[in-house]
Amino acid sequence: MSERQNQYDIGLDKTPANYVPLSPLSFLARSAAVYPDHVSTVYEGRSFTWAQTYERCRRFASWLAGKGIGVGDTVAAMLPNIPAMNEAHFAVPMTGAVLNALNIRLDAPSIAFQLDHGGAKIILVDPEFSGVITDALAQMTGPKPLVVDVDDASFKGGSRIGEIEYEAAVAQGDPNFTAIPPKDEWDAIALSYTSGTTGNPKGVVTHHRGAYLNAVSNILAGNLGQHPVYLWTLPMFHCNGWCFPWTIAASAGINVCLRKVEPTRIFELIKTHGVTHMCGAPIVYNTLINAPDAPKGNAVRRVVGLIAGAAPPVAVLEGAESIGIKLTHVYGLTEVYGPASVCAEQPGWDELPAAERARMKRRQGVPYPLEESVTVINPQTMQQVPRDGETIGEVMFRGNIVMKGYLKNEKATREAFEGGWFHTGDLGVLDEHGYVIIKDRSKDIIISGGENISSVEVEDILYKHPAVLFAAVVAKPDPKWGEVPCAFVELKDGASASEADIIAFCRSHMSGFKTPKAVVFGPIPKTSTGKIQKFLLRNEVGSAKAISA
Repeated sequence: MSERQNQYDIGLDKTPANYVPLSPLSFLARSAAVYPDHVSTVYEGRSFTWAQTYERCRRFASWLAGKGIGVGDTVAAMLPNIPAMNEAHFAVPMTGAVLNALNIRLDAPSIAFQLDHGGAKIILVDPEFSGVITDALAQMTGPKPLVVDVDDASFKGGSRIGEIEYEAAVAQGDPNFTAIPPKDEWDAIALSYTSGTTGNPKGVVTHHRGAYLNAVSNILAGNLGQHPVYLWTLPMFHCNGWCFPWTIAASAGINVCLRKVEPTRIFELIKTHGVTHMCGAPIVYNTLINAPDAPKGNAVRRVVGLIAGAAPPVAVLEGAESIGIKLTHVYGLTEVYGPASVCAEQPGWDELPAAERARMKRRQGVPYPLEESVTVINPQTMQQVPRDGETIGEVMFRGNIVMKGYLKNEKATREAFEGGWFHTGDLGVLDEHGYVIIKDRSKDIIISGGENISSVEVEDILYKHPAVLFAAVVAKPDPKWGEVPCAFVELKDGASASEADIIAFCRSHMSGFKTPKAVVFGPIPKTSTGKIQKFLLRNEVGSAKAISA
């Protein structure tokens, strides 16, 4: 044996007996085999067991395969949090294809771009979105996908625009269909689009390995344990529901589906089904806290909630506790499967005064259990910044819970991974304990109700207004949404426009949630080279993202 040979490699190879590529598909198969009669899903009077969900997924996968769907193909879904959306997270990858869950808040041009860019061959459509999908299909430049209608008896309105209804497709499929496992755990499982900062959004490609690991990380970081009862207050289209469709399958829990976030309905479901866990943006919890029928005292049922988005205000953390929800702050991006860091709670925090406890829990935190690292690095030297709570650097991730890259965008992928780390574009510091604290967003992304809004995208629309000379958009604190876009507008000489005019113009050109909620008129501060000084604008609106120049 030569010096270079390793005795632990000789004759000890990977075989089907000792190596299987990681895939969250295995979670569904296991829960169906081990807990076949346990309830997997409940929604509006309907319920399924894990055995039934497994069969339904195999049936739909079989139908998809019969339509020619296979490795490398894309299947899109424009659905709310209903059983079909959960099932698509298994049925689509069972064929070797990739799921593209579309943001149900987007407008037709944005959807058309994503369908074209991702090359969707089939799209599942809820009747509520039949109108916008019809418009999007008409605006596509490439081949149009086959449309599958997903009827929902609880929704009145919309229309069928497809060639077949989902339940009919499921009924036609083979219940014994054998899932096509990934040849490599690096194979793509999902395609999700970011909010573009310049031009069109980027298509984030995630893999089976990362989905598997983040699903398990959710169990550990969120203290789900076995058989949790999970309420779907978080959109499943958002980073594949932070991987929770796969998480609940891994923990053999119950998916309590919810079409729309309505406080009365949420409290009813928590009580009826014994909900133990939920996720959402600050606006979701703030809505529950301020609901007139929020439970108090003995009516409170304890629920564990994960919260992401802008750092939750003290009032939200305290208010959530008053209605029985104990919040844990998580942080991430689409490129890291949703949350990939957590403000891991330390012993003694519960005994701290409310304000101090909230300050500790508002941090972006430390790596998820199965993520390698999240830290703050000087992007010029690629060295970690000191743990002084003051030295600003860029927040970066490294590990298995990081995307494959951006679809059809090698340049952006190389830039994102420069230096062997994923660059988030967020600016932050490290405190003395090594917890990440975000201070600003270098790409000026506005987080409103858990959704990312590109300031550049809004500015592009503003510049199309005939009266606008200069425009800048920054985040303005908002008690309901966390942050909303605030537009600063400098008008052309002799031109006039009102706040209502500007807002209406924007609303006619983009999705409503992206439009400015306030407009400030007057000269916009600029550097000697003409660059707009956004930090001054942030200071003016009192943004938590404001930092010294």
